[in-house]
Amino acid sequence: MDVRPQMLEALSALRDRVAAARFPLALPGAARARRDRAELLAQLEDYLIPRLHAPDAPLVTVIGGSTGAGKSTLVNSLAGRQVSAAGVLRPTTRTPVLVCHPDDHHWFAGQRVLPGFTRVWTPVHATMGAREGKGHGGRGHDPYDTYAPYDDEPVPSGPPNGPPSLRIETVNSLPPGLALLDAPDIDSLVSRNRELAAELICAADIWVMVTTATRYADAVPWHLLRTAKEYDVTLVTVLDRVPHQVVADVSRQYGALLDKAGLEDVPRFTIPELPESTGAGSGLLPGSAVAPLREWLVRHAQDSGARSAAVARTARGVLASLNVRLPALAGAAAAQHAAALRLAHCVEEAYAEAGDRVRRDVADGSVLAGNALTRWRGYPQDSGAAEFLDALADSLAALLCCAVAGADERTEQAWHSDRMGANAYQPGSTRTEGAAARIGVAVRRWRRCLEELVDEEIRTLERPANVDADRTAVLLAAALLGADRCRSAGENLAAALGAHGAVRLRDRGGELLAECLDEVLKGERDRRLAPLDALDVTPEQQAALIAALSVLQKEEVRR
Repeated sequence: MDVRPQMLEALSALRDRVAAARFPLALPGAARARRDRAELLAQLEDYLIPRLHAPDAPLVTVIGGSTGAGKSTLVNSLAGRQVSAAGVLRPTTRTPVLVCHPDDHHWFAGQRVLPGFTRVWTPVHATMGAREGKGHGGRGHDPYDTYAPYDDEPVPSGPPNGPPSLRIETVNSLPPGLALLDAPDIDSLVSRNRELAAELICAADIWVMVTTATRYADAVPWHLLRTAKEYDVTLVTVLDRVPHQVVADVSRQYGALLDKAGLEDVPRFTIPELPESTGAGSGLLPGSAVAPLREWLVRHAQDSGARSAAVARTARGVLASLNVRLPALAGAAAAQHAAALRLAHCVEEAYAEAGDRVRRDVADGSVLAGNALTRWRGYPQDSGAAEFLDALADSLAALLCCAVAGADERTEQAWHSDRMGANAYQPGSTRTEGAAARIGVAVRRWRRCLEELVDEEIRTLERPANVDADRTAVLLAAALLGADRCRSAGENLAAALGAHGAVRLRDRGGELLAECLDEVLKGERDRRLAPLDALDVTPEQQAALIAALSVLQKEEVRR
């Protein structure tokens, strides 16, 4: 456990890279990657880095298991008094409870381990007098002793969306150097409890997995047992609530399952079914029932050789597992980036096609149709300049709206035809609200700029008073958007401004129109890409994970 500072720096950098990794797209394996990331982050933050920083800190033993396995009763019995609520209601343990000797309180009062948990404790003097007559046992007057709720009191669990709470209890009956952590059920119906249980198990030097005679073959505990074997952590199993008449048979069958799973060397303890197992009386099991397990834990806490071996094995197992887990996370990050690129390419391709189609339609004079064409034919006898320009702007806006809607539809079709894109990213629709209004604003702005351009050009003429600005704006707009239908507009424009002036004005007007079209299509495209960009799925995530692992491996070799 002699760790170089460079190793701790490499681990801290690795933790930061893992924390920054994101897997928002629902690709195959993404849910597993998110779980693995959370588990790995919990092991780095809650166990490995704190343990390597403080190798002499108390041995943290997490008591975990299925609903109703008797974890809280076991913790109470090991501690010698009721420190964690036990009863028939499930789930009983909502707030994790950490029990340690008063001399070890300072190790857990701060944020050394489980930094994301809010510490909860209450001075005992306010309630001790009332408690001593309840059969729970005396608590002493240690200033660090804490308050634990009992069967008739609410359990503090913190706000639903806030940081979880960790309640700290101190008891003189536990030896210094040993801490017990009562975790929520690993198979709780409440997802928050399951997540807390998984995080707390990742913070353990020793895993104590508790199951019962009726549930020792359940899938969830065996998943954790296989995970413990995979990470080579220090593991203990407890077969609880075993009826006396079937102790031998159940123990033999459970042992056979452990042997088959490659866990034949894992210490096993059996606790018979007793009245206290259901919370009757004081809720504490007889000392003889938990004596073998307690002696094993005390020996590993007090014997320097056994303690070092237990801690080193778990730490080495977590470190070794990084060589497999980090590349898997990096691969998942690469898959996320590749999928995001494919989805973005669908949007860009659809809008590129829409842009080409709009430019062809404008060049063909498709804008000069319907009401705009009627206004042109009636100009100037039956239609004024403002009426024609309004109709032409409306027609151009309608053309752009159709192009944007078509691009959105093609994007959705492309996403749904992509085997992964169909389920990976579902924002509801690629279409965003207000596209027509935004396009209308852009086209009206183009019209104003066109009229300002005409005024500017007229001011450069030798006799500007002889040229009507409104008529010139009509001729320019018709020449730009009418194609062959408006050849006379170009001829009349040249007659009014001169050939050179007319060419210059049409060129500048054409640039203005192209800018308007590009601005509209690019703006709408970017709005469709914005949710994808906000996912922050970048190639740097994969590279950062691999680079951080490489640095850590080099430090391991040096060590």
